[in-house]
Amino acid sequence: EVQLVESGGGLVQPGGSLRLSCTASGFTFRNYAMSWVRQAPGKGLEWVSGIDNGGGRTTYADSVKGRFTISRDNTKNTLYLQMNNLKPEDSAVYYCARPTGGSRGQGTQVTVSS
Repeated sequence: EVQLVESGGGLVQPGGSLRLSCTASGFTFRNYAMSWVRQAPGKGLEWVSGIDNGGGRTTYADSVKGRFTISRDNTKNTLYLQMNNLKPEDSAVYYCARPTGGSRGQGTQVTVSS
C-alpha cells in the first residue's frame, strides 16, 4: 500500500521560510517521479512542483519559481519542499503526490500571516 506522510507545515510570517518533508513507503520510491500540490480554502488543487525519479530534473509553477526548491533523498525515501520568501497567497494545505497512480498524502497546513 502506497503511503505518503507530510510534515513541516505551520504558521509563518510573510517573508519567512518553511521546509516540508514527505516520507514515502509501500513502493520503490527511487523509481517514481514525485510532486507537491496544494489547495487553498475554496479553491481547486494546484500543482506546485515536480521532480524526476533521480532528482536531476525539477519543474515549478510560475507562482513559486525562484522561491521554492524541491528535492529528494532516495536513501531516506523522502521528498522535500524548501519554501522561502513566503507570501500570504501561499497559504494552503500542501500535499505530497505520486503522479503515477494518483496517490497523495493527508497534507500539511501552511499558513502565511502576520
